Amino acid sequence: MVNAKTALVALAHVSNVLGSELDVPAVVALSRQHGAKVLLDACQSVPHMPVDVQALGVDWIVASGHKMCGPTGIGFLWGRMDVLQTMPPWMGGGEMIQDVYMDHSTYAEPPSRFEAGTPAIAEAIALGAACDYLTKVGMDRVHAYETEIGTYLYERLSEVEGVTVYGPTPEQGRAGLCAFNVEGLHANDVCTLLDQAGVATRSGHHCTQPLHRYLEIGASARASLYIYNTTAEVDVFVESLKDTVAFFREINEGV
Repeated sequence: MVNAKTALVALAHVSNVLGSELDVPAVVALSRQHGAKVLLDACQSVPHMPVDVQALGVDWIVASGHKMCGPTGIGFLWGRMDVLQTMPPWMGGGEMIQDVYMDHSTYAEPPSRFEAGTPAIAEAIALGAACDYLTKVGMDRVHAYETEIGTYLYERLSEVEGVTVYGPTPEQGRAGLCAFNVEGLHANDVCTLLDQAGVATRSGHHCTQPLHRYLEIGASARASLYIYNTTAEVDVFVESLKDTVAFFREINEGV
């Protein structure tokens, strides 16, 4: 969304509900026509696919550590240097100051001016190790595997009677996740029984309430995959989902 006051467009690179990938260069080109800067939420793309910040052309990119084999409580903001140099610091403290005088202070060059106080040292080291690990594995290989197992998840899930999967088909391109609903059942109930069966899924709005409102659904369940998941685990999930659906069907028929 663009307005004259903020001139900022903030979007997700990959939808954490639909699994669809945004055409970032096209959005950047349109935003530039209106004098807007672009902030890209890459939490769902950086851990799963090669991301070239120069090719995307955005002003800022953010991502989180816990989605890429790192710890919680750590993430990163990448910004174009020419943009960062025009930004004032948002917090005062040690490390972000260059020179101190009695009546004023000067700020360090980016990125130091945005790193006030003691950073999350242990978390940053662990995130660096996670980045090194994924780099060693190879992001091309990560993306190829997730495309393969994500397609398998979509196809198996689509076999379950009464299930609606949201987002594009694998042929159209999608990430290794599926948000879905089962006809006549609430997503919270479905995920609760799956949890009791040892299958970890998520239910709710997934921080995308406007999207759910647009889809005219109160909530959705979501199964998400990563490089450590297998097709055998997908099979366990689907069979557990079938058992869950059958359980609720029996209850409804008995009422």
